[in-house]
Amino acid sequence: MSAFCSVEVGPPIEVFALNQACLKDANPNKVNLGVGAYRTNEGKPWILPVVKKAEAAIVADGSLNHEYLPVLGTDSVTNAASTLLLGEGSEAISSKRAFGVQCLSGTGALRVGAEFLARILGRSTFYYSAPTWENHHKVFMYAGFTQACTYRYWNQELRGIDFAGMIEDLKAAPEGAVVILHACAHNPTGIDPTQEQWKQIADVCEQKKLFPFFDSAYQGFASGDPNKDAFAVRYFVERGFELFCAQSFAKNFGLYNERIGNLTIVQKDSSTSAAVASQITLLIRGMYSNPPAFGSRIVSMVLNDSALRAEWMDCIKTMSSRIITMRKALYDELVALKTPGTWEHITQQIGMFSYTGLNEKQVEILIKEFSVYLLKTGRISMCGLNENNVKYVAKAIHEAVTRSETACKM
Repeated sequence: MSAFCSVEVGPPIEVFALNQACLKDANPNKVNLGVGAYRTNEGKPWILPVVKKAEAAIVADGSLNHEYLPVLGTDSVTNAASTLLLGEGSEAISSKRAFGVQCLSGTGALRVGAEFLARILGRSTFYYSAPTWENHHKVFMYAGFTQACTYRYWNQELRGIDFAGMIEDLKAAPEGAVVILHACAHNPTGIDPTQEQWKQIADVCEQKKLFPFFDSAYQGFASGDPNKDAFAVRYFVERGFELFCAQSFAKNFGLYNERIGNLTIVQKDSSTSAAVASQITLLIRGMYSNPPAFGSRIVSMVLNDSALRAEWMDCIKTMSSRIITMRKALYDELVALKTPGTWEHITQQIGMFSYTGLNEKQVEILIKEFSVYLLKTGRISMCGLNENNVKYVAKAIHEAVTRSETACKM
């Protein structure tokens, strides 16, 4: 009798299963709108030129070796990452009440932060948006949280944020609950609160003594301006909140498989920093011991060199601009086809994803009949669109929506 005979097969991870199905599809017109990775107008992965330049310099540097990094990572990358998030001249950094911890990309930063909150601070309840990135639930529950709650976020009828519902749910949260907030380019909806709405969210968090945990996966990548994309986090810090923020350099550096991220920790004052850092050191030691070097060296080199940093800024503007262009192109095609419904939300959304409003039946038609692959929620990755396939995708959407509209009237 095998020790593993009682193990049940787990459900597939939808986005990866979708990607595999697309790879096997023989249709020459197939389009992958599921995977959350940047693609060029030719549909190819893009290594940022500034990343190539940094890679070459690192490989040519004969002084580097493969010794272990410190458990919390190297100061050069954690300081640069936290400064990118909180801004040059940040009082929280200069007073040493904020510091960074190198982690295994954004997911790893979320897990380290969640482990600390659950095991060291004893937090048990967390709130996350509905809908949200599906891994938020797994990360926090696996880290030891026992109560998962959602707050309303997406209004299907308005194709926008359900702000009243969000505020109502956060007001009902128990004191001390952890609240996951997307710093910018909300995944999956692409709809962010306005600056005024962020202030109201901060008011509720302050009144209810909620602990904000920001997920910042798209800083700079969303709008092309890292400062603009960091507004929410910086505002909360200016208000005096203690908070965590998980940062990823997968999207804005194109370093998807290098797993380079940062957990920025902001406290009331610096007196608790040593104790917090020591406990996080022990948590990381028990999980993966210490972080990898190559991706962190790339990010450190680029962010700490003024010329390379300026080149990186141009790269993120290139990526964000192409996504904005494809939003407009898809919207224009749907309007030209007189596709039933409203589609303004596509151009009003920001970042990599669009929550199209398509239902599961319409998604099924798109996948089975047109080989246009997207999540069953109707979320699409705008990076999968390009000048060569946007008309085809728009026509497929038009057909799926029109067919379902006709069926409903019969």
